[in-house]
Amino acid sequence: MNAKKRKIRTVVMMFLLAAGLSVCSRNTAGAQSDNTTKTEETISREGFSIREISDDLFDRMRGGKSYKEDCVVPREDLRYLMVLHKDKDGNTHHGEMVVHKLIAEDVLEIFEKLYDAEYPIERMVLPDNYMADDETMMRDNNSSCFNFRFISHTNRVSKHGLGMAVDINTLYNPYHKIVTNDDGTQTEVIEPATGEAYLDRTQDFDYKIEKGDLCYTLFIEKGFEWGGDWTDRKDFQHFELPSEVTEKYSEMYEK
Repeated sequence: MNAKKRKIRTVVMMFLLAAGLSVCSRNTAGAQSDNTTKTEETISREGFSIREISDDLFDRMRGGKSYKEDCVVPREDLRYLMVLHKDKDGNTHHGEMVVHKLIAEDVLEIFEKLYDAEYPIERMVLPDNYMADDETMMRDNNSSCFNFRFISHTNRVSKHGLGMAVDINTLYNPYHKIVTNDDGTQTEVIEPATGEAYLDRTQDFDYKIEKGDLCYTLFIEKGFEWGGDWTDRKDFQHFELPSEVTEKYSEMYEK
C-alpha cells in the first residue's frame, strides 16, 4: 500500500470514529457561572488544551461573525484549542483556534511539536477579532481554522466552514490564482493583496512555509493536504483534510 492510500485510509477511519465518538476528556473544567454551560476540557500539558464551546465563547463567535446565522455546523461538533506558540524572535504567545472535533487532537499535537521546535507562528486569535473578515485577518498574518461560509454559488460548506482547514502565517504564505474571464482576459487573484511580495518562493523570509519543513511535514503526516502542492492555484498558508472526508460531513450537515 503506497503512502497516499495509507493516509486516505487513516483519514477515513478518523471520520468513522468521529461519527460515533466525541473527543475524549481527561479533565473536567471547573465550575463556571450559573448562566454558562459547563464544558469538558482535555489538557495535553500546561498551555495546551481542547475545550467544548462554552456559552461565552459561542456568544463571542456569533457576535464576531465566525459562527453566522446560517451556520449548519452544530456547535457541539466544534472544539476550542488553546496553545502556546513562538514568534520569529522566540517570544511565547498564547494562541487560540476553533476547529472541528474530528481534527482537534491532531492539530493540538501539531502545535505542541511546532512550539517545542520553536517553529515561528506570529499570531493566532479567532477570526472574530477581525469580524470574520478574511482579507483583514490575513494581512495581519493571523493563523486560524473555523470561519463558517458556503462555497460560492453552492449550498456546500467550505472546508474552513467545517473547521477542517487550517491557515498558518497567512500574510507570508498567500493564495494565488490566475482567473480567465468570459471575454478571454485574465485576472490575477492574490489574497491577501498585501502578500504579493511573498509569491516568489525562491526568496528567503520569515514565516515562510516550505515543502518538507516541519509545519508541512506534521500536517501531511496527519493526513492533511497542502495548498502549496496544488497546480491550478497556490495556497501556501493552507492545510485541509481531503475531500473524501469533508464531503461526507458537508452532505450530512446539508440535510
